[in-house]
Amino acid sequence: MNARVTPEGTMEVLSRHEVSLLKDRSKKGLYDLFRQCALAVLNCGNESDDSKSIMEEYKDFDIKLVNQPRGIKLQITNAPSSAFVDGEMIKGIKEHLFSALRDIVHANSVLVKSSEFDLNSSDGVTNFIFHQLRNAQILEAGTQPNIVVCWGGHSISRMEYNFTKKVGHELGLRGLNICTGCGPGAMKGPMKGATIAHSKQRNCNGRYIGISEPGIIAAESPNPIVNELTILPDIEKRLEAFVRIGHGIIIFPGGVGTAEEILYLLGILLHPANQKLPFPVIFAGSKENESYFKMIDRFIGGALGEEAQKRYKIIIDDPVSVAKEIKTGIEEVAQYRRVHRDAYYFNWLLKIDPLFQQPFQPTHENMANLQLHREQPVHILAANLRRAFSGIVAGNVKDDGIRRVEKFGPFEIHGDKTILDPLEGLLESFIHENRMKLPGKVYTPSYRIVN
Repeated sequence: MNARVTPEGTMEVLSRHEVSLLKDRSKKGLYDLFRQCALAVLNCGNESDDSKSIMEEYKDFDIKLVNQPRGIKLQITNAPSSAFVDGEMIKGIKEHLFSALRDIVHANSVLVKSSEFDLNSSDGVTNFIFHQLRNAQILEAGTQPNIVVCWGGHSISRMEYNFTKKVGHELGLRGLNICTGCGPGAMKGPMKGATIAHSKQRNCNGRYIGISEPGIIAAESPNPIVNELTILPDIEKRLEAFVRIGHGIIIFPGGVGTAEEILYLLGILLHPANQKLPFPVIFAGSKENESYFKMIDRFIGGALGEEAQKRYKIIIDDPVSVAKEIKTGIEEVAQYRRVHRDAYYFNWLLKIDPLFQQPFQPTHENMANLQLHREQPVHILAANLRRAFSGIVAGNVKDDGIRRVEKFGPFEIHGDKTILDPLEGLLESFIHENRMKLPGKVYTPSYRIVN
């Protein structure tokens, strides 16, 4: 499809400098980044989690800025037809498109022009994330804590998907809003359930927040329920955005991406400065998922110890209990922030070690050099394990990671046998249960465990 579209919801005007950057196809420009994110948004509903194949399938896709006296328009060529109805772009997809434009332009503007953000410091990274979220109007002052972050896999069964909808429904009935990674599967299900529940309660202001990043968005295009989309520059800033704006987290079954999120979260909560900080975390699944969570629990206990296991609860086959438990936990969060005068809309008190904030580039050298041994603080071990899973995610679904694995072979992961053996067992179970990629293709591992 070819179309010329006007802004929907945001980003109606651009400076000449911003226009020139978005047209610049060199490494210094923003054209390639915006084209990649725009294609991901327009590809909504098409079932593929291979960003490399998506880019190749739509290699003729193009998007250009058109300056006009009344503002900007986007000239789109050879876009996925699923983004249109009777020749008109779907309104929600148009909103997502201009949200991507807004976030890319703002991130570049802040990073290039501002001297306030030292991205080599922890405070600098957090402040940058705050400004990105504020510019996207994600941060709402004057409201009680009510945002539940839902994590889980994009490649899940229909039974698992239906369970996430039931949990989302119970959350919505209790006036809670949903934030996910914005893609399909366990990211879409809770939003769909909450949408119906909000309608039952005549809640016309339900929030369905989607947080993504350029490397993953092509593999996990924003689902159509998302009404507040924001794109952070990398996976580390995306993960920090989740824990800064969320008031509680529910984790559904998933694969390596979900394991990465779990290790990120537990690594932060295990930091000595966060020991007394209330942060409700629930692992939720149906009866058929009980063995999955027992496996995850064993892995966490073996790798990180009992203290890590104390930071979450496992609730099986009971969506009502999940919703009640997370709401009670959020009430404790609200009380704690009132006492300590912390904002409801952004968790400033949470201490995050710089190792969780600095972008990890999943090259073969970096993956092989990960410090996976026990002679280090447990929250640092969690950070390094998180990076191992992040590299596997890149090799599975991200364009750059897929190309590296195709060229140089699987990533090698080295470390202590006591850590690598349970890690290998967990990864093999993900393969056996088709949790690495969407069904339809034989999965070839992007990694190799080296004892």
